[in-house]
Amino acid sequence: MMKNGIVVVDDDPIIRMDICEMLEEEGYTLAGEAKNGEEAVELVARVKPDLVIMDVKMPVMNGIKAARIIRSMQDTSVLLLTAYSQRELVRDARDAGVAAYLVKPVSEEDLIPAVEIALSQKRRIDSLKQDLERLKQSAEDRKAIEKAKGLLMKAYALEEEEAYRRMREASMSARMPMGRLAELILSDGPEAMSGHGA
Repeated sequence: MMKNGIVVVDDDPIIRMDICEMLEEEGYTLAGEAKNGEEAVELVARVKPDLVIMDVKMPVMNGIKAARIIRSMQDTSVLLLTAYSQRELVRDARDAGVAAYLVKPVSEEDLIPAVEIALSQKRRIDSLKQDLERLKQSAEDRKAIEKAKGLLMKAYALEEEEAYRRMREASMSARMPMGRLAELILSDGPEAMSGHGA
């Protein structure tokens, strides 16, 4: 379920310990602890956790500023802890891309569902990103295939269908994806086909 675990950030070591214990009891992996926002940013850049649970009020750099930096670096979910629930805090937290916030003292009944929600948001974002990557790749492949087909048509005076058929056959006999074959044709010229079964 989780790849890189959870980072817990609070300037109070007892609160950190409590939260870490609650998480471990529920079987979550801990990726590290930090005592202020600056340490949190450095730690997150290094361990790339799935989730950061972070206090708002901390010395050196507060949780909202740290959350904003973390969210701009990577898709780590952030769960903020606060001793008070103020309107502008909620707005700032939302603007910083925070998944949720909890009011301290945090109980296990509040923490675990919030962690689950934040992690499921992270999984959804990850899977959307993968889908986008695949779409981008297939669009790039289509462009390359079109260009390579054009090169073959020109080089061997072929009709479009014949050029495409030859590419498909070469792709199948070389057990090479069409996109990869197209890249070869574009980089090495139409002769690249002859080495791949066409």
